[in-house]
Amino acid sequence: MSKDKQDKQFVKEITPQSEDFSRWYIDTIKKADLMSYSPVRGCIVFKPDGYEIWENIQRELDRRFKETGHRNAYFPLFIPESFFQKEKEHVEGFNPELPWVTEAGGEKLEERLAIRPTSETMIGHMYSEWINSYRDLPLLINQWANVVRWEKKTQPFLRTSEFLWQEGHTAHEDEADARRETMQMLEIYRDFAENFLAMPVIMGQKTPSEKFAGAVDTFSIEAMMKDGKAVQAGTSHYLGTNFAVAFDIKYLDRDNQHTFCHTTSWGVSTRLIGALIMVHGDDRGLALPPKVAPTQVVMIPIGPPKTRDQVIACVDGLYDQLKQAGVRVKVDDRQDQSPGWKFNEYEMRGVPVRVELGPRDMENGQVVLVSRITGEKRVVAQSQFVEEVQKLLTETQQEMYDRAKKFRDENMTAADTLDELKAFLQQKRGFTLSGWCGSDACEATVKEETGATSRNIPFEPAVRKTKCLVCGEDAKHTVVFGRAY
Repeated sequence: MSKDKQDKQFVKEITPQSEDFSRWYIDTIKKADLMSYSPVRGCIVFKPDGYEIWENIQRELDRRFKETGHRNAYFPLFIPESFFQKEKEHVEGFNPELPWVTEAGGEKLEERLAIRPTSETMIGHMYSEWINSYRDLPLLINQWANVVRWEKKTQPFLRTSEFLWQEGHTAHEDEADARRETMQMLEIYRDFAENFLAMPVIMGQKTPSEKFAGAVDTFSIEAMMKDGKAVQAGTSHYLGTNFAVAFDIKYLDRDNQHTFCHTTSWGVSTRLIGALIMVHGDDRGLALPPKVAPTQVVMIPIGPPKTRDQVIACVDGLYDQLKQAGVRVKVDDRQDQSPGWKFNEYEMRGVPVRVELGPRDMENGQVVLVSRITGEKRVVAQSQFVEEVQKLLTETQQEMYDRAKKFRDENMTAADTLDELKAFLQQKRGFTLSGWCGSDACEATVKEETGATSRNIPFEPAVRKTKCLVCGEDAKHTVVFGRAY
């Protein structure tokens, strides 16, 4: 079979993005072997390549959290129903999605136990025991855990009934310190998304109707997928004293008075994997930024059987050099697959850099590097091999960010009226910047008539709008609107 025929046959297995983006997404993650569906509705099995992406995310974020003084702990999966009753707004926000344990060991439980949808209530209870004095503050705790929310509509990685995440929970002496923490963690998420995942995001504050249940203020980073929809990529919440009052988290302050703590919570989840795929992937499959890719470089020996041993020996030597330099590299020296098949396979799996080496390259003391993103081929000297690979990985990381940002910027527009917003969403994909008067009614009208929601009130909008897109009154805020996952 010719290479052209092989390529065509291979690509057929992934639906083009322009034809059906949702289908493309499912084809891509299954073909790339990231997950399997489980027998339980709305739950997935993370296969090693999928889980390794999460491990890389986890490792990098954990490092950043520890640098800012946070420590990891673990809290129970089961939460007594009475805990939820203490913070009314919180329980109302989560009630539709809560699964309950009512029986255990063949006996009915005296009190129902919720399976953790988030941990504010459990952690609030423990903090009330742990915090006694201002000397105990700030208390900076993070938890890596699984949570369960019985979603009606699910999509692998993006929205599942059980998912993995981290949730930070901190307690502070006063509002100023708690708000500093809230913004510090939001900035960590922004920097991580943009510099590690190559995913441009919009930082801003959620509108009151979109904020976390029980929070005073919620802040988010929002990313645009290639179909123009939004994914909320991370959130940070200032909770005020709401949970402290509900759970009696008090401390003896510097004036010897009992005072309620100010608390925060913040988190990201495995939906980042889904966002990563939808921001960078193309019709050939996955495209993974080097910093997060499980395999950064794949090495493929080429050539006839008679030179195979020499070529592989040369590849092995170069492999060792990359390994020592800390590059995540693998060699595919299988004989039952052609080099062309392997090229397609690793492109589909999103490996950022491919290394080709044949007998002629070996003789000439060179090696061929190929970029997954640009398709560019570079012939480099073996003596500069490690340096050139690292250079290409760095360039690829930046190129992926630049492409994603360009796409985002090209698919953002200003919409001054509801009709303009409707027309934009009918004809194109993406986000709009629009004025909003601050009323819940106007915000609800946008959702009802367009299917778009307010993503956030950006801190630095490209333009500031003066009139509400619905009622025409003076705008209090410039808001990003878009359809979302």
